[in-house]
Amino acid sequence: MIKTNNFELLAVERIHVEALLRNKSELAAILNVILPNSWPHFPEAFSLPADESCESNPPPTDWGNYFFLHPKNEVLVGNGGFKGSPDESGTIEIGYEIASEYWNRGFATEVVQGMIDYAFAHEEVKAVIAHTLAEKNASNRVLQKVGMKFIVEVDDPEEGKIWRWQISRDEYHPT
Repeated sequence: MIKTNNFELLAVERIHVEALLRNKSELAAILNVILPNSWPHFPEAFSLPADESCESNPPPTDWGNYFFLHPKNEVLVGNGGFKGSPDESGTIEIGYEIASEYWNRGFATEVVQGMIDYAFAHEEVKAVIAHTLAEKNASNRVLQKVGMKFIVEVDDPEEGKIWRWQISRDEYHPT
């Protein structure tokens, strides 16, 4: 679990995905929180690998997906995490989504900073990257607030043009 001032980032496990695929209320009961109506915006983030047996429930890795839980208000405000382990250069990618009911409250900034802090607590991580649509938007502002800088525009086969953002270990200032 990753903790910030206001949030607990709880690792997504197979039991959670199975519950969500059956019914959002079942996941809400397991997590003991309220799930927002607008969540998830990217349901494809919650799928089960086709090659795993039904009984298989591997433990979550350090570099998986997380639910963003606000314990004080007993709500889930979003989800996100790491898109795999750090690569050979020590770079790791993060992604996130916040339910629209919770936009413009600083929640995205806090959980993204928590993921960056967590990543740089691991010696092998030399840089953290993220991608946004190739336009000025709220996600750009969140990444700028946590110290990430625009690096390059790239062509993504699924999304088209996207912007890559990065913060290196040298640029990172722990919170």
